[in-house]
Amino acid sequence: MIALNKEALLQFALLRWQRLRRNFDDLDALRQRLDYQTYLLAVCALAASLLLGIGDLVTKEAIAERQAEDLRATLGQVLPEALYDNDVLASLRVIPSAGEGTGLDQTEVFVAKKGGEVTAVAFKMLATGGYAGDLTLMVGVDRDGKILGVRVISHAETPGLGDKVETSKSGWILGFNGRSLSNTSPQGWRVKKDGGDFDQFAGATITPRAVVKGVEGGLKFFERHRQELLAATE
Repeated sequence: MIALNKEALLQFALLRWQRLRRNFDDLDALRQRLDYQTYLLAVCALAASLLLGIGDLVTKEAIAERQAEDLRATLGQVLPEALYDNDVLASLRVIPSAGEGTGLDQTEVFVAKKGGEVTAVAFKMLATGGYAGDLTLMVGVDRDGKILGVRVISHAETPGLGDKVETSKSGWILGFNGRSLSNTSPQGWRVKKDGGDFDQFAGATITPRAVVKGVEGGLKFFERHRQELLAATE
């Protein structure tokens, strides 16, 4: 009985091996076919897409949190904390602004309030015409139209020359603090080389010229929408 079982098992194993060999032979033949290569490429592409999708889902929230932290830090530089008790990041207004001096079709305005009253706003804008392209600015303005602070968020200006718009490279950008359309004449909104009030950089006039012009345009945008923004409610 035991011998019979061994013989049966041996026969079964032999049959399975022969079937497996035939499968391998078929697989070798399949690999030579063009559609096999196509299917294999499609499977690899699908696997890569799934991995990228999973990676995006895993990191999307972390990236969004980091961007919010960076934005909050920038707002903190142009809006003094003593001026508001609300969540400025959550108090966002989007204002149509095509042709209004901000360089954008729609301008994001962050509204600062204290005791329910609007005390200041900050908005993103573009200073167009830089040496290496547009510069993205964040401008803080109090309810009277006076600049609380200006910061360059991003730019592609030449290191050692145009990058002096950064506070880490020079204090030039701080020269806008306290300026307004009422205390600075239209001619004053120029670099000194053009007869205005603002210094230019040695060997680089285009960048500061673009920023000065941009900030002036931002103040004009604020004046046009001042009543609307000062009456903003959450």
